[in-house]
Amino acid sequence: MVELTKAQQDVLATDGYQLVTGGPGSGKTTVSILKAAKIAREALRPEQRILFLSFARATVSRVLEAMDEESRISRDEKRRIEVDTYHAFFWRILKTHGYLVGFPRRLAILTPPNEAIALSAVRSGYKANSKLSDAEKAEKKAREEAERNRLAKEEGRVCFDLFADRVATLLHGSAKVRTLISTMYPFIILDEFQDTSADQWRVVQALGANSTLIALADPEQRIFDFIGADPERLDHFRAAFHPSEHDLAGDNHRSKGTEIALFGNDVLSGKFRQSNYSGIAFQGFKSNQNQAFASLVGHVLQARKRLIDSGKPNWSLAILVPTKKMTRLVSDVLREPFGQVPAIGHTAAVDMDGPILAAEIVAFLLQQGRHAGHFDEFLDLLCSYYHGRGGAAPTAGDLTEAARLNAALGKWNQCLAVGKAPPKNSVLNATAAVYATALDVGLTGDPDRDWAAIRAALEAGGCARLRAIAGDVRNVRLLERGTQLRQGLTQDWRDTGGYLNALAITRQSFVQEHFATAHKPETGVVVMNMHKAKGKQFDEVIIFEGWPRRAKGKVVANFDRIVRENIAAGPMMQARQNFRVSVTRAKLRTTILTPEDDPCVLLTASG
Repeated sequence: MVELTKAQQDVLATDGYQLVTGGPGSGKTTVSILKAAKIAREALRPEQRILFLSFARATVSRVLEAMDEESRISRDEKRRIEVDTYHAFFWRILKTHGYLVGFPRRLAILTPPNEAIALSAVRSGYKANSKLSDAEKAEKKAREEAERNRLAKEEGRVCFDLFADRVATLLHGSAKVRTLISTMYPFIILDEFQDTSADQWRVVQALGANSTLIALADPEQRIFDFIGADPERLDHFRAAFHPSEHDLAGDNHRSKGTEIALFGNDVLSGKFRQSNYSGIAFQGFKSNQNQAFASLVGHVLQARKRLIDSGKPNWSLAILVPTKKMTRLVSDVLREPFGQVPAIGHTAAVDMDGPILAAEIVAFLLQQGRHAGHFDEFLDLLCSYYHGRGGAAPTAGDLTEAARLNAALGKWNQCLAVGKAPPKNSVLNATAAVYATALDVGLTGDPDRDWAAIRAALEAGGCARLRAIAGDVRNVRLLERGTQLRQGLTQDWRDTGGYLNALAITRQSFVQEHFATAHKPETGVVVMNMHKAKGKQFDEVIIFEGWPRRAKGKVVANFDRIVRENIAAGPMMQARQNFRVSVTRAKLRTTILTPEDDPCVLLTASG
């Protein structure tokens, strides 16, 4: 049981609207759940609950874990604390009351991959964003927004980007709905409040009219400026609600006994007060791919051994990198290290647009349909994969490939319609051959084994496209024991003697997964980009960045750096905040790996 500080005790003792600030590991989560339990004990009527909202499922999981471990909270108090993401809460409101903002009565979520597919017709008419004029960017954005609205109002398919705006409009326009929500949730705790967007803030304003709000924030951890987080957001809260304020900034519970938090604060200021910091290790590496990755693998093996030897159950080691591309590169290296080094088991937090669409293709093949038009349906899914795997920024190559496949299918079907063989030079020949092989795979009724068998057929075939899909689908972790996808496929086999509904089951599982809160905290070795680490904590962290490429002694490229091109430009506050967040995810030790001939400028520049 953690002994509360004077500042935390003040949070518990104070009533009304509150703003609780503090850095990483300062105890905001701990005091907030104790505060929620106190409210449940003293201030709620029967059937009322306290709502705890956060941005990420990982944070929700950590809050739920902290509640389970907190002996000062009774079972009944835990039952009355509802922890959820903003997205999930907004969706519940829209499903019930969305008709008030012009939506149909029956709504479905348009997931990010399927949103990308739906917007591909608009996006295919434009060059890459970097090559568009400001006027073209504005035109493209307006057309995308118009299509999102059409999909929602005419088809009832609502993308996540519309959630906050429509809920804000609904709550500001309906006192009755506001009262219903506040009657159920008279107290609402807002985690990571500094990152709320303009639309989310409009929702908070409406909720605060009838519910008492408690905002938790780290003013120096605002890393989502690109989605509309406002540096003045805490001032907006102060002006609107006149909260009592509680500063936990001087406390550090996560990495107690180390100087990790101190180093993180010095990164933020750009002024390092010490030459060494307990719990922080630095290591340079040679600026070439082989030696860079060799250094990383060596440090991963050392850290893993330290954690195993410590005897700590469910230990965790995060490898944090600056870009999505590096997440994949590092994962590939750990999967197949060099020399005699065995594969290093890990999970990689990659963008899931491609893997989700790849999983739909595997699920479709599991159905083993042989009806007329089945191959056309398969090609439609393959085109959707290329339309959607890039998310909001599809590449010209992917859009071109989808158009090429669609055109080839037209010629293919023309030949079949008149009794001719498909063209010998068709780009679909290899795809059709692997497709036929996959349909002939003998299935057993074991979802794990059958899923892997379809994937293996794609991997072993002569079609590069389907091999890439097999690689992408390896990032899907939904077939673990007890998951909805596994259970759904098992039940489908029992009911139908096959996987006749595998595609629908898979799609629904991904929607459910997006809102699931019962996630276990990451354990073992985890690879992710630095943005994805926000709200998480690990026993050890390794931060690994890219390196300069040189020709004739001059730097010709400097990709995948913590600071773009590793060039100091102004105060670099966004980069400093990102770096601080990553450094302070660790409880025991953070190791920073940077090129020895061009170290990260945040370690050398003063602000």
